[in-house]
Amino acid sequence: MLAIVCPGQGSQTPGFLSPWLEVPGVSEHLAELSAITERDLTAHGTVSDEETIKDTAVAQPLIVAAGLVAARALFGEALPANAVLAGHSVGEITATALSGALSEQDAMVFVRERANAMALAAAATPTGMAAVLGGDPEDVNASIIAAGLTPANANGGGQIVAAGTLEQIEGFAANPPAKARVIPLKVAGAFHTHHMAPAVAVLEELSETLEAKNPSTTLLSNYDGAPVTGGAANLASLVAQVSRPVRWDKCMEQMAALGVTGIIELAPAGTLVGLARRGLKGVPTLPLKSPADLEAARAFVLEHTQA
Repeated sequence: MLAIVCPGQGSQTPGFLSPWLEVPGVSEHLAELSAITERDLTAHGTVSDEETIKDTAVAQPLIVAAGLVAARALFGEALPANAVLAGHSVGEITATALSGALSEQDAMVFVRERANAMALAAAATPTGMAAVLGGDPEDVNASIIAAGLTPANANGGGQIVAAGTLEQIEGFAANPPAKARVIPLKVAGAFHTHHMAPAVAVLEELSETLEAKNPSTTLLSNYDGAPVTGGAANLASLVAQVSRPVRWDKCMEQMAALGVTGIIELAPAGTLVGLARRGLKGVPTLPLKSPADLEAARAFVLEHTQA
């Protein structure tokens, strides 16, 4: 069984979309997505610098667009039957679009408004996130909370992400939990915490204008790792996700329970296969970083979708 996973914010790097423009149809696809999001995603994926694409209002639409472009280049218009989809943070929007639970148009409108609202919320107070690697999970969680931070991402594989004000993160990094390292992340806000509450209200209103559908394939929620029960529930969960923790560890547990035999990560790939190598040891992975990986990816998909 194949799992298709979609990365979240912080996975983007300057110029990562440049090689994709050589694939027939990609330039046109990116132009369509740029028009919906009112951003030049082609420029941001090819020539914009690191600081520009770190901006939440740019990063989120760029990452979702990259996943949609890579998926179409690999799968065409239809995903393999019986595949499992999951996305980390904003990547859950990519997974939702690929599952058919939102149209590509509605997914890009959703991520545009999500990015704008979260950028505004982040601007209200200087906030950020830091990965905590190693240490005892219970001790790490207790230390994060004691520092006034929120354990915003439980990523599995010995990684928990703390989020809060920059002052809180600085103090936490200076006094890390035992046997743990604290690494600040290249994101511009304390996502999946109460700091993002203003964005939730914006998305609740927006969701009333979108057409939610039941997913055509198994779609895991990063709230609890369980398959979503329907389109409306999934959309409501996407809205709530903005200010509540992401449980990627639960998604990986569900993949193991479902019998996933291979995991392919869509562009900008690398982060989630890295977590899988630690949290799902022994399960083969393939990061689809560039068109140079397409031939290997097609063989990988065939291997893990054959009956």
